[in-house]
Amino acid sequence: MGSAKENSEIKEAIRRIALINAIAFQGKAQAKPVLGKILSEKPDLKNRIRDIALLVNDVVQEVNRIPLEEQIEIVRRLWPEALIKEKEKIEEKKGLASLPNVKKYGQVITRFAPNPDSMLHLGNARAIVLCDEYAKMYKGSFRLRFEDTDPRLKRSALPFYEGIREDLKWLGCQWDIEVIQSDRLPIYYEHAESLLQKGSAYVCICKPEEFRKRILAKKPCPCRDMPISEHLTRWKRMLNGKYKEGEAVVRIKTDLNHPNPAVRDWPAFRVIDVKKYPHPRAGGKYRVWPLYNFSCGIDDHLMGITHIIRGKEHLTNQRRQEYLYRHFGWEYPEALHYGRLKIAGASLSKSKILRGVQDGTYKSWDDPRLATFIALRKRGMRPEAIRQLIIDIGPRPADITLSWENLYAYNRKIVDSVANRFFFVQQLMKLLVKGVQKEFTAQIPFHPSYPERGFRTLEVKPKNNEAYLLISSKDAALLKRGSIIRLIELFNIQIEDMREDEVIARFHSEPYNEARRLGAPLIHWIPEWQGVPCEVVMPDGSVVSGLAEDTFRDVSLDQIVQFERFGFVRVDEIDHKITVFFAHK
Repeated sequence: MGSAKENSEIKEAIRRIALINAIAFQGKAQAKPVLGKILSEKPDLKNRIRDIALLVNDVVQEVNRIPLEEQIEIVRRLWPEALIKEKEKIEEKKGLASLPNVKKYGQVITRFAPNPDSMLHLGNARAIVLCDEYAKMYKGSFRLRFEDTDPRLKRSALPFYEGIREDLKWLGCQWDIEVIQSDRLPIYYEHAESLLQKGSAYVCICKPEEFRKRILAKKPCPCRDMPISEHLTRWKRMLNGKYKEGEAVVRIKTDLNHPNPAVRDWPAFRVIDVKKYPHPRAGGKYRVWPLYNFSCGIDDHLMGITHIIRGKEHLTNQRRQEYLYRHFGWEYPEALHYGRLKIAGASLSKSKILRGVQDGTYKSWDDPRLATFIALRKRGMRPEAIRQLIIDIGPRPADITLSWENLYAYNRKIVDSVANRFFFVQQLMKLLVKGVQKEFTAQIPFHPSYPERGFRTLEVKPKNNEAYLLISSKDAALLKRGSIIRLIELFNIQIEDMREDEVIARFHSEPYNEARRLGAPLIHWIPEWQGVPCEVVMPDGSVVSGLAEDTFRDVSLDQIVQFERFGFVRVDEIDHKITVFFAHK
């Protein structure tokens, strides 16, 4: 190719490009864009493209063997302006598509309508964020409605009302109006009686299996065409407790020839045994409770909802509610139905999570294995990351499966600039360094991009030219006899011997440039006589124990920091030991 000096310069340029590219792709550089970049920087290399391509492949493979944290550290030390440029890039936001028929309404009004029978999780984020974001987008109104009218199957609990409110506040979603459906039973009764009087609904006392056979055959049950007076009498009997649970149902009249049997004369009210299933707020005050499609349909109209944004599993519910609206002469709101959102490796089934908490599979609703908002908050996920992820996904109708890494990537962009850096040594291994002839003071910035935040100071004071340090045993794979290792911000060592719980090394040199020239791996460390006990709760519920550097004692609760070469963590408890929850790398 060229001279040795020229080839060395080309290789260094390729290494720089490969490292920056690797950081952009979660630690794995891509050879093709690296080749394109070096050729654009040095067009004269195009006549040697075959050799350059081979060199690029070699350098990319070498770079990809370096952990992401070390890649970032190298770029920060050698080419800090590259990271600054990356941060200053204004990412093109996908934004949200326009809502339909906005001009038709004086004000856009959206709603989030949870059932307070559990805590919210990541699967609920789409409905919450989209409804809130669209309301903000059009300077409209976002409303919260607790749909708690099923004391039998979807039993509400008082702690969940406040828990849901706290989750919405954490997500930055402030509602303008709050409605609790269990407070509105007289309103639903009034509308039910109006439909009965108009002949648009009826009280059915058929056995469920008999009704099912008839409806599948597209035939009316005997109750349907009885006089209105009979249905009003039956309605009063329902309210007065003359019917037991399962003996009477109010049904909305629809088209018995509708292609979907679930739409044909759907149930609107039923009797609940309130002694067996008391409501957490209303107790036994009401024995007749509306089903979802009735109370939801009525409230969407009375609350002035202009745009309903929900999952496509509600398409059948829309068909049902449209009959209700026709009976009242109302116009149905605009409706957007998005696809299912799944997170690979996470359960977003509310019933499964609830069972797991009740049977002790999970310690509580904030168990790190869960995707509940309270668990994500405990791990250090930022609400802005969740919001932006949902906004970028938007209300598209296709089903989407995300990985945890998708969320981590959004969160990383937010916490990277605010998280101070510290050393954490897990699975402790002693390191004896011989030939250390003076004291060393390592001054390491709390954040390499923000030196104004100050520095951490770690001192190494040898005795008889020997210094004892602590390192992570997980770095043992890097420590081979004769290999050169760089102790971050300290000095370079050469490994002499490896024992079961101790590494013997000799001082090699001090300059970082020497470590770079030799391609020495970088590892973190703490002086043996320093360190604060620390436990890291991992996403699978396991606990990693170790020591953090002494300066970690000054952290505050809820602070998000980065353990170098380990990952981002959130400080949860400060006592004789510090407990943190792992977020992600």
